[in-house]
Amino acid sequence: MKWRGRRKSSNVEDRRGQSAGGFGGGRGISPMLLIPLFRFLFSKVGLVVLAVLALLFIITGTSPLTLLQQFVGGEPQYAQSTEYQPGPVEQELAEQTKVVLADTEDVWNRMIDGYREPTLVLFSGQVNSACGTASSASGPFYCPGDEKLYIDLSFFSEMERKLGAGGDFAQAYVVGHEVGHHIQKLTGTLEQVNAMRGQLSEVEFNKLMVRVELQADFYAGVWAHHTQKTKGFMETGDLEEALNAASAIGDDRLQKQSTGRVVPDSFTHGTSAQRVRWFRKGFETGDVSQGDTFNAAEL
Repeated sequence: MKWRGRRKSSNVEDRRGQSAGGFGGGRGISPMLLIPLFRFLFSKVGLVVLAVLALLFIITGTSPLTLLQQFVGGEPQYAQSTEYQPGPVEQELAEQTKVVLADTEDVWNRMIDGYREPTLVLFSGQVNSACGTASSASGPFYCPGDEKLYIDLSFFSEMERKLGAGGDFAQAYVVGHEVGHHIQKLTGTLEQVNAMRGQLSEVEFNKLMVRVELQADFYAGVWAHHTQKTKGFMETGDLEEALNAASAIGDDRLQKQSTGRVVPDSFTHGTSAQRVRWFRKGFETGDVSQGDTFNAAEL
């Protein structure tokens, strides 16, 4: 994949080397400090401080928690760690991912009026999002609550080592898929699906989630189609890398590898064949109108 020397997205938050939250650069306040803090707050002087904080909240609209963090000398969570130094391979992955995100911005800005560009969050180990706390083991994910996609770059080496799905275009497919979920957020699809959560059985909701994931695969294919058409960024073997990655993360293949058996009722992402089929359909057509997985007679 030809990505070097091309535009990189600026919609990136680098949280690598940071913990999942707390004061003081994500290190958290020691519980031993809370005791004198609470004693102070409930003293006469402390009550005056709380009253001042409340007044500032009314005047400025700033959260009392934020004011309290500033008062006790803590930094907002995710202050940059000075200790984390990514290696050259990881940093190259970061630069490549920023270029891929920029390519998705170029495609979807042309195809969707008023497109809101999502933010990419690079993290390591664990991260907080509007959807809760997640670890690297969860893999890349999109959070509709804050319209951000979260990626621990170590996932790509795991994808290659454990699943045999390596290559720069396989990695690009993953980013394109997560941006596909952002498209679903913008079109209202995710909201509609979430509204069905309490109305369907677990098995039926799983089937609905499969259609959500396959549509995101389709959108990833649409992105690749239009980027190739305008920039000619693909090289020999790139399409095969993406198709191999789609196949490698099919529910049936993953279940077979982990437990030795396949349970279709528990599928939430689709089989290897389905994921390959919908990515290929998006790539070959480039036509978003052909990606209605929810009314497709056959997946």
